[in-house]
Amino acid sequence: MDLVHTVIQYAVGLFLFTFLFMIVSIVVMYVVDVTQTKQTIRRNYPVLGRFRYFFEHMGEFFRQYFFSMDREEMPFNRAQRSWCYQAAKNVDTTVAFGSTRDLKIPGTVIFVNCPYPTLKEDAVDPRPVTIGENCRTPYTTASLFNISGMSYGALSKPAVQALSKGAAMAGCWLNTGEGGLFDHHLSGMADLVFQIGTAKNGVRDKDGNLSDEKLKEVAAHEQVRMFEIKISQGAKPGKGGIVPGSKITEEIAHARGIEPGQDAISPNRHPDIRNDDDLLDMIAHIREVTGKPVGFKSVIGEAAWLDSLFTKIRRRGIEYAPDFITVDGAEGGTGAAPLPLIDDMGMPLRESLPLLVDKLNAYGLRERIKVIASGKLITPADVAWALCSGADFVASARGFMFALGCIQALQCNKNTCPTGITTHNKKLQRGLVPEEKASRVYNYATNMVHEVGMIAHSCGVREPRELHRHHARIVMPNGQTKALNELFPEVVPLKKPIGSNH
Repeated sequence: MDLVHTVIQYAVGLFLFTFLFMIVSIVVMYVVDVTQTKQTIRRNYPVLGRFRYFFEHMGEFFRQYFFSMDREEMPFNRAQRSWCYQAAKNVDTTVAFGSTRDLKIPGTVIFVNCPYPTLKEDAVDPRPVTIGENCRTPYTTASLFNISGMSYGALSKPAVQALSKGAAMAGCWLNTGEGGLFDHHLSGMADLVFQIGTAKNGVRDKDGNLSDEKLKEVAAHEQVRMFEIKISQGAKPGKGGIVPGSKITEEIAHARGIEPGQDAISPNRHPDIRNDDDLLDMIAHIREVTGKPVGFKSVIGEAAWLDSLFTKIRRRGIEYAPDFITVDGAEGGTGAAPLPLIDDMGMPLRESLPLLVDKLNAYGLRERIKVIASGKLITPADVAWALCSGADFVASARGFMFALGCIQALQCNKNTCPTGITTHNKKLQRGLVPEEKASRVYNYATNMVHEVGMIAHSCGVREPRELHRHHARIVMPNGQTKALNELFPEVVPLKKPIGSNH
C-alpha cells in the first residue's frame, strides 16, 4: 500500500508540475506575443496566432500525403515518386484497373505503338556512344541514364558515397557537381564527370584562376572521364551555385576556400568567359591540358545564341567544338535558388532540347557534339521522350535523390533534411546507410533502362537509341494529338565540311 501511495503521489506531483509549467509557458508566450511588433497575427491573437505558422509549415507535408491527388502535386506528384521508389526497391511497378493520368492536358506525351512490337529475342542492348573521338582519352559508354550534377556540400557524405557505388554497379556516370572532387566521389569506383562551376572549386589557384596543375591532378584519376563547364543550370539561369552557410562544414569550407558557416555563393558566370570565343577557347584549353572530353552545361534562352556559337565553331574548326552539350530545362532543380529564377527564367526542356538538336544538324555538328538532356526527367516516359527528341544521354538529379529515399520535404536549402541526403547533421545522416542505398541507386537506374526499352519495343524498335520523333505524339490544346516530328520537323544534317564558312 505504501508503494501504491508513493506512486500516486509521484503521479499527482508530476501532473501538477506539468500543468504549472504549461500555464507559465502560456503566460510567457502571451506576454512575448503582445509586446513583439514584427508579426501582426501573433500580436493580435497571442499564443493562438502561433499555430498559423505551424500549420503553414506542416501543410507542405500534409498535402502530399492526405489532400493532393496522385497527379496533382508539384514539383513531382505522388505517381511519379511512387514509380521511383518502387523501381529503386526493385519491387513490382505495375498498376491495376486503369491510368490516373489525364490524357487531355496539353503537352502530354503519348508514344506511338507499333502493330507488330519487337520480340524479346529481337531486342538488343543500348548501343555504345563515344564522346570526344578526337581526344587523347575519349569516353565510350552505353549508359542511357546517368546521375546529374550534385555537389558534395549540397549533398551529404553518405549520399555521395551511395551514388558513387550505385553508379558503378549500374554502369552509369556520376557528375560531381561544382563543389570539387572528393574521396567520397571516388569511393565507389564509378565513372565521373568533373563539373567546373563558376567558382572553379577544385581546379583554381590561390587567386581564383583556372589552374592547369589542378586540372592535371583531377584528370590523373582514371575514373574522371569528362569535364563539364557549367555555364548555367535550369533552376537559376544567370545565378551561380548557392550552398547556405548552415551546410558549410570545415571540410567543404577548405575545398571552397571560404570560412565554415559562410554561405558559398559562386559568381553569376565565369569571369574569364565573356563571350562565345572565350567559351570555345576554354573548352579547347581544358581538353588539351587533360586529354579528356570537354563540354558545357547550359540553359537555352533563345535560338540566336546557338546560331552565333555554332557559326563560330564552323569558322574556327572542329578542334574548338565542345565534345558534348548538356542542355538543362527551366524545370531543373537545385538545393537553393531565388524564386524569380526557379519559377520564371529559362526555356523549358520540351522546347530547348529539340531546338538544340535541330541547330546542331543545321550547322553540321550533330555527329561531332553529343547531347545530354537534363531537367525533371525521372520516369521512363520522360527519358523515352528525350531520346525521341534527339538526346544521346539523359541525366537526372532528383530522380536519384528519390532512389536514395528523398520524401520531397523541400528542405534542401536548410541543414534539416529528414532523410540525411542534403544535410551535414550527423544524427540525420545516420539513417542513410551508403551500402543499402547504393543498391537502390543501381535498381533505379537498371529498371529505368529496362522500362525505357519496353517503350521502345512497343514502338517497334530494337533498343531505346533507335527512337525518333515520329514515335511520340503531343496532346494539343484542342485535345487532339500531333506527331513530335510535325511540331519540330527534323532538320537534314548539313554536310559542308567543318572549318569552312557557313
